[in-house]
Amino acid sequence: MAIRALYSSATGMAANSFNLDTIANNLANAGTTAYKQNRANFEDIFYEHFKLPGVQDNQGNITPTGTDLGIGVRVQSTEGDFSQGSIVPSNGTYDLAIVGDGFFQVNDGTQDLYTRAGNFTLNANGNLVMASADKGYLLQPNISIPQDAINVTVSGDGVVSYQQQGSTQIQIAGNIQIARFINNQGLLRQGDNLYTETTGSGNAQIGNPGTEGRGQLRQGFLEQSNVEPVRELVELIKTQRNFELNSQVVQAADQTLQTVTNLRRF
Repeated sequence: MAIRALYSSATGMAANSFNLDTIANNLANAGTTAYKQNRANFEDIFYEHFKLPGVQDNQGNITPTGTDLGIGVRVQSTEGDFSQGSIVPSNGTYDLAIVGDGFFQVNDGTQDLYTRAGNFTLNANGNLVMASADKGYLLQPNISIPQDAINVTVSGDGVVSYQQQGSTQIQIAGNIQIARFINNQGLLRQGDNLYTETTGSGNAQIGNPGTEGRGQLRQGFLEQSNVEPVRELVELIKTQRNFELNSQVVQAADQTLQTVTNLRRF
């Protein structure tokens, strides 16, 4: 019946509309520091089975195929692409990029959060914080830099050192640690380039950069978004065409129902 076609195509339009929103968000964040591309996954919905495969026919033979009919599509999940973005120089003293796997750990005063965006700065107390106009996210463990510090350097394994004016002695401010997760896909996006752990991601495994699979740090660099605009535009065109095709199915089903409604007995 054309009724099934109406419902199936309606789910197709809804799914493609969701995909369009996902692509739009990716393109909007193409210039966002360390943004990770999101992808919508889909799955077909419940099937109505009219004849099962593998049953015996009237002659006792096993039928190799059956007859079934699906009722559309739905969004299965959104999956983040956590592949490495381009590393570009920024020349910022407190700009840090993770080359490899891992996340910086920050705290907003109530909970720990995780980010790949390494655009850090100093707050009024000399603590390293994530540069955000919303609120101060303190880097964990806390790193404090004195006001008279010069030649601040961050090594690949996270050691933060500096000199004080009038002194040639190297001082150690602390060691930046990064977190790894068994399943990055299980992290919950919070906005502001931040993630929180969930039972799906597993607990954060904190350690020094360059150890146990964690990436190393690069001072004076930032990781760029891993969105590929050309690929997103191709997906945008495909999604638009799929939406149009489903809308045409709605029109065709409507015309079929209209024809049935206008039937006359003679």
